[in-house]
This record gives sequence, structure tokens and C-alpha cells, in this order.
Amino acid sequence: MAEDLSITTSTDKKEQYQSLLPQIEGLLYGENDLVANLANICAALKEQFKWFWVGFYLVKDGELVLAPFQGPVACTRIAKGRGVCGAAWEQAKTLIVPDVDAFPGHIACSSLSRSEIVIPLFRNNQVIGVLDVDSEDLAKFDETDAEYLEKVIKLLNFNE
Repeated sequence: MAEDLSITTSTDKKEQYQSLLPQIEGLLYGENDLVANLANICAALKEQFKWFWVGFYLVKDGELVLAPFQGPVACTRIAKGRGVCGAAWEQAKTLIVPDVDAFPGHIACSSLSRSEIVIPLFRNNQVIGVLDVDSEDLAKFDETDAEYLEKVIKLLNFNE
């Protein structure tokens, strides 16, 4: 298992993801513990992209509950349909929010967060959690982020 990441200094987002994906795959290889894998994914993404907050919420007893993350303290529980995370869970799709202040019902865990992307995690066609990424910059995330973060989630092999 690789314990160090090779952080690319390329300014091309696609190149950064293409460099990071196989490294994340190496971190996950042979490890079956979900918490360990989620923690390493958060750390790898935070190291490469320097985003404000990167973390997971997992569905437990009808709520999203905070799981491994990197960044400042966060909201612990989120109801289905509430905020960007709850909406992504309810709609079962990736949501890109260029300006969180313009998102109806946004939950401000930190007033420093300006934009957000949330990717649902699926097991047997059911959402079992979300990957939540926040930036201090407006309009930080786009379809490239959605494409590659969805690829990162697929490395977890929830359906196997």
C-alpha cells in the first residue's frame, strides 16, 4: 500500500484527477474497512485539491450522519431533503451548487463555504451516503469534478 501521495502541481483539473485516481485505488486495494477507506479518500482529495472541506455522510436511522472528513468541524446530522447533502440523497444524483447562498434551504455548517458538490454513494441502487466537498470560492466545481468524483466513489465497489 502506498502511504505517500504524489501531488501533481498541474493547474489542469483533469490531469490532477487522472494522477490521483490510481493512487486512491492503491490506497483502497486490499482494505475492506469502510471507515479506513473513506478517511483515506478524504485525505487524498484534500491534499491534492486543498478544498475547504471534504467528507462523507452515511445514512443511519433515516438521517445522514457525519463520517470521515477533512476540514473544520461539521454538522453531525442532516435530514433527507435538507440542504445540499439531503437534496442529493433525496434526488439520488450529484448536485453542483455554484453559490450555496442561492440554494434553497442550504445548511451553513460554516459561513466560509461558498460552493459545493455532493455525490451520492449507492449500494444495490439505494443511496447509503454522500461525498460532500465545499470550497471557499464561488463556482469552484463543474462537470469535470462530478465525473471524476463519481469515479472515485466507484472505487469503493459497494455493489460487489
